[in-house]
Amino acid sequence: MVPHAEIPARRRNPSARIAPLRRGTQRLRFRLQGVRIGDHTCFECSNSPDSDRRRLYNHLLLTEAERDCTEVVLVSPRNPLNIGAVARAMANFGFTRLTVAAPYAPHWREARSAIGAPDLLQNAREAESLAAAVGNCTFIAGTGTLTHRKPEQPVFSLPELAPVFAQQLDRGGRVALVFGPEKHGLTRDDLSYCHALVEIPTDPRQPSMNLGQAAAVCLYELARGVAIGGAGFHGLPPFRQKQGEKMGHGGSEAHLATQREELSATSSSLDRLAALIEETMIAAGYSPRAMHPANRHDLRLLLRRLGPSVLDTRRMLGLFRRILYRIQRPSGTP
Repeated sequence: MVPHAEIPARRRNPSARIAPLRRGTQRLRFRLQGVRIGDHTCFECSNSPDSDRRRLYNHLLLTEAERDCTEVVLVSPRNPLNIGAVARAMANFGFTRLTVAAPYAPHWREARSAIGAPDLLQNAREAESLAAAVGNCTFIAGTGTLTHRKPEQPVFSLPELAPVFAQQLDRGGRVALVFGPEKHGLTRDDLSYCHALVEIPTDPRQPSMNLGQAAAVCLYELARGVAIGGAGFHGLPPFRQKQGEKMGHGGSEAHLATQREELSATSSSLDRLAALIEETMIAAGYSPRAMHPANRHDLRLLLRRLGPSVLDTRRMLGLFRRILYRIQRPSGTP
């Protein structure tokens, strides 16, 4: 054993080791400044008296415009703790818009009134159905597993979904990521409102995930993927330009109007078109009454697979209104 007198002072006194670290920590207060090097953004440290009042820049968080156009939707969640876990994951990764569709009222009230509930949860939107929750969205992705289901829409892995979201946001669209109830996930009817199904790769021996865990994994990957754009940093895409800059090719009014017309139709517009087509089919005696629910489901899926633009949807609405009028008009009427 080494005599106490022979032990160096630094070993006898732990604070002797900690003091330099504290001084070093004080010297390392800094703010980040972006420096372009080739195709990448690097950062340098610089002392700043107002650094404590500045937020460190994180290039993997969504911009404010992207947050406003990205919805996280929970369908009939039952556990208040899971609702809180999803809200916490959203706050961690920069998502701000939460909508709860057809919530179970007692548990929803409990989650919102919990002590320490984040503002995000207090400001969450409540919708009577999934259709109402995603009505203003142009691309909707439902989450789930393929273990016990046959997909009826395109299936994306998480890394594949992020560039699709980025493209929609770039074009001025709105996107939604939908999570189903804890017990059984999204139903077949729920998924008929979705353009795609995203699957989290898990071990087949334990394929299901806790709702909060699934949300954290998906939101992290989406925030990262939207920021990178799926192909690394190659300058800032249009939706990351400074506020006030024009978007697209020159930003003329004519081009912006064309861009709006070429944007994918919203979910509510597709539902209106599906309802009109169904009414036309019924008027034409296309199928027996027993087939109407199945036809309605198939129409929703078909229109989302086609992904018509705003202009195409408007044209089809006019076409089917004319067909329906011709079918229903009295004989002899021009």
